[in-house]
Amino acid sequence: MGVVTTYGNIIKRVAPNHPQAACRMIVAGLGIEEFRVRRLGDKKVPDAYKYLNLYALDQVREGLRHPEQTVWANLFSPVEILQCFDVYTLSIECLSSFLSGFTIENYFLDYAEDEGIAPTLCSYHKNFIGAVDSGVIPPAAFAVSTSTICDGNTNTFRYLAGRHDIPMFLIDIPDQYSPEAEAYVVGQLKELIAALEERFHRGMDLSRLSGVLERENESKASYERTLQMMKTKAYPSTLGLQMFMLFANHLDIGTPEILKFYRQMEKEVAAAPDFDGINLFWVHLLPYYQETLKDYLNLSDEYQIQGLEMSLDYRDPLDPAHPLESLAKKMICNLYNGSYERKADLVQEIAREIGPDGVINFCHWGCKQSSGGVMILKDKMLEIDTPLLILDGDALDRRNSHDGQIRTRFEAFLEIIRQQKGGAV
Repeated sequence: MGVVTTYGNIIKRVAPNHPQAACRMIVAGLGIEEFRVRRLGDKKVPDAYKYLNLYALDQVREGLRHPEQTVWANLFSPVEILQCFDVYTLSIECLSSFLSGFTIENYFLDYAEDEGIAPTLCSYHKNFIGAVDSGVIPPAAFAVSTSTICDGNTNTFRYLAGRHDIPMFLIDIPDQYSPEAEAYVVGQLKELIAALEERFHRGMDLSRLSGVLERENESKASYERTLQMMKTKAYPSTLGLQMFMLFANHLDIGTPEILKFYRQMEKEVAAAPDFDGINLFWVHLLPYYQETLKDYLNLSDEYQIQGLEMSLDYRDPLDPAHPLESLAKKMICNLYNGSYERKADLVQEIAREIGPDGVINFCHWGCKQSSGGVMILKDKMLEIDTPLLILDGDALDRRNSHDGQIRTRFEAFLEIIRQQKGGAV
């Protein structure tokens, strides 16, 4: 039994009678992980990823230590506005992933089901509900979500906000862009700002928001340049590090720290050695704990994840002179809003631009859109003769992982790519 599993088992034993002590153990564990990454981490991990890893660990730890200055948000919330209030932003998906990293997700999943939460609810949401309802994770000071992509987000946020008396704001996002739709969302953003000003007792400076958008534009431009170089450059990562990218491209996009990360990443990739292995582009969530995928992809010299479509869900520059209008348009035109064809078209566009050897779509159990639209994505990949692997599983709950099946399909997929590359030589 590993050290992490042993520590997780202790947390699970403590949690029923002393939930606050269990929370302190999680916070302490995050601090220990920071020390490990800083002092004992694998030398193959690029410095930029190490920096992002440490930054994310610190944000989660401080968010748990200071719930009175923390906002729960889904990944598609206007986090740029939240930055102007100097609060910590935690998402259900990211915090649930950290809890799973302690191997304690089964305790919270079972807790939620025992109190009547449906077994069919997405494991990210069910895990988070169990963690909060059990008293281990303290309620945040505020919650904000959007109607984008996931019905579970809306229901989970409403449930937790109502049960734990948390002020909540839900942003309704139209599924098609129009000037009227943009004005409708801008009106809601103004209401959100007023609610945040009341909750945190501080005013909102729109000029500060413009600065956030400027850094976001610089960050995105840097990442786009990096992706182009990754066609031929070796830049190792892990499934877990790829999940940390959600902090860079969603939760903390626009911060000085994230701009520093992207600039450092671009510089390192430019100086990296050539790569002649297999490049893969990933669609949707990553099962970071899955043994076969870890064996093949973590810090590999032969295979690397070139990028994720979630990092590119909105590619247009934002207009700092009109920050609220820009954020409204960003949310409406996000690839995860509206029909699945929007997402499939963008994945095809990106695949054409950066030329991966194959695309992997992970259909996370409980996420209806990732499973329901995958045949559309398959047709789009056939049009550009790019191999597509469709994997089914649970990105969070280890009990729903089927390693043998994933290994068989993944290895067959790699063989197809090798044959295709060999035939092209």
